[in-house]
Amino acid sequence: MALGCKKNETQKLTVAAAANTQFAIREIISRFTEETGLECELVLGSSGKLTAQIAEGAPFDIFLAANMKYPEYLFNQGLAAKKPEIYAYGHLVIWTADPSLDLNMDLILDPSVGNIAVANPQTAPYGEAALQFLKNRHWLDSIDHKLVYGESISQTDQFIRTRSVTLGFTALSTVKSKHLRGIGKWKTVPQQAYDPIEQGVVLIKRGGVKNIAAEKFYTYLLSDEAAKILEDFGYSKYE
Repeated sequence: MALGCKKNETQKLTVAAAANTQFAIREIISRFTEETGLECELVLGSSGKLTAQIAEGAPFDIFLAANMKYPEYLFNQGLAAKKPEIYAYGHLVIWTADPSLDLNMDLILDPSVGNIAVANPQTAPYGEAALQFLKNRHWLDSIDHKLVYGESISQTDQFIRTRSVTLGFTALSTVKSKHLRGIGKWKTVPQQAYDPIEQGVVLIKRGGVKNIAAEKFYTYLLSDEAAKILEDFGYSKYE
């Protein structure tokens, strides 16, 4: 899904970002544009699908993934201008749009609970983290038949928000966004039950020409100002 910022006839930066960042990245881009005058286009999707698109030549300038595996893959394939860096750590929550539920981790095993939404673990790192949590708790076999997979965190959120499922796993940044804040209930998943979600950023090579606009965005994303925005959405700078 592409979301256009104001058009700039001289320069336009294309930012590809994992769907979990959808609310935070809009604000970061807005602030970046205000400060630099550089306009942009935002493309959202699952980290795996965006990586595949970049490998196939998609015209993205910078890529914000939900883990380091995909940016490192692009770097190792010679598609990145420099080694990727961690720009934030994400956090996993369970969320229900039903305010009447007594939400807690054990509710996942309750026979009265219907389907449970999870982002596709093959392409979405938050889905991978959710399955890791379920495996570590030895719960996966008991509820595997209830799992409904979203293409990305965005689709998973839609399943939860519309009550197509009883509850689901999503990013803390979702439930802390002003768009979805206050809907239903959420609980953080114990962080020791899944590997740290190291969200990585990488500059994409575009025709061998140094991309000054992309480098400026890269620098801004790693700045204290951007870190504060990310923190407001539930990300942390350090694990």
